[in-house]
Amino acid sequence: MNMEEQFILSPARQLTDAEKELIWRRPPSHKASEEELRICREIKRNWNRGEMKIANILLEGDAGSGKTQLAKALSARLGLPYTKVTCFADMDKTDIIGAILPVVSRESLEKMEPEEQKILKALYESDGFQSAAEILMDVLGVSQEQAALRMKKLLKLAAENTEGEAVEYRFYPSEIVRAYQKGYILEIQEPTVIRDAAVLMALNSALELDGSINLPTEIIRRHPDFIAVITTNRNYAGCRPLNEALRDRIQHTEKMDLPPKEVMMERAAAKTGYRNREVLDVLAEIIIVLDKTARANAIKGVAGMRSFFYWADAVAAGASARESLYHKVIYKITTDSEEIRLLEEALTSQGLLASLEEVELEVKKNEMLKQ
Repeated sequence: MNMEEQFILSPARQLTDAEKELIWRRPPSHKASEEELRICREIKRNWNRGEMKIANILLEGDAGSGKTQLAKALSARLGLPYTKVTCFADMDKTDIIGAILPVVSRESLEKMEPEEQKILKALYESDGFQSAAEILMDVLGVSQEQAALRMKKLLKLAAENTEGEAVEYRFYPSEIVRAYQKGYILEIQEPTVIRDAAVLMALNSALELDGSINLPTEIIRRHPDFIAVITTNRNYAGCRPLNEALRDRIQHTEKMDLPPKEVMMERAAAKTGYRNREVLDVLAEIIIVLDKTARANAIKGVAGMRSFFYWADAVAAGASARESLYHKVIYKITTDSEEIRLLEEALTSQGLLASLEEVELEVKKNEMLKQ
């Protein structure tokens, strides 16, 4: 039995071709983490245990710690379609449940601006598989928050253009509702930024294991295969502590920190194709020290896996390891001169800047010998 088979939750379930496309395909660079396997084992073990079922997961950690990658990996392991919603401060209940949109007559439609016509036509022609926000994101090439704001303006405009007409209304569910009703893995990114208490209450209600969502057209029940993965950053501007009622509905939490150095090196090698272990060892150690130093000195930036990957990739392409340290890592943490001095002192005190220069000279020497 392979790893994928042992974690499939609903082997008898028939997914559509479109749903199969939503199951994440692990790239060759993906390395299974302890967190990934631990979560899958816990979900599988409790899947048919009623009130003990684990279907709400919290991944909390710094940017670049692999939260979204882990949420997607669960999709591949568990055999469920993956989708996500990115929360924003001004979310309201229509962003949670969706929107009712009047179907504008052809005559009224032709009086609108070309872009508005394009959006409405795309909505009217949709097959219901995409949410309204997704359609607007595709048509306009905008973020989820911008799509939500545009949808609200469109609702107002459509209402103004249907005054005095016999109007047909159509309901367009949100991405949350689609995942909830069809039984997908839904990553809910940064619910800590939401300001509206009513929105948080709606989320809290939906995340009950036997929860439901009241739509304008019907009440929908939580699909038995629906899994919510809440991902949130620690100590970021604009983020509040996770709502206690929401946290109480979580059945499993992972604290996402930098992985062990060996795992960091393996992932960087797989991601970049660069396999000089001596260099990767020094780069990984520097990332670890910078991460600890930033935390200890309340420096807001993060030295995470993303920085490590891009730095290793730059070095692999021939960039100076010392120079690219600043552009790929340190300046992502901070550009404040005093904070940079603290970071440099931490690296110097542990001999890491000297080590970096040594491996850089060694790499150059080897390259010259090859020539």
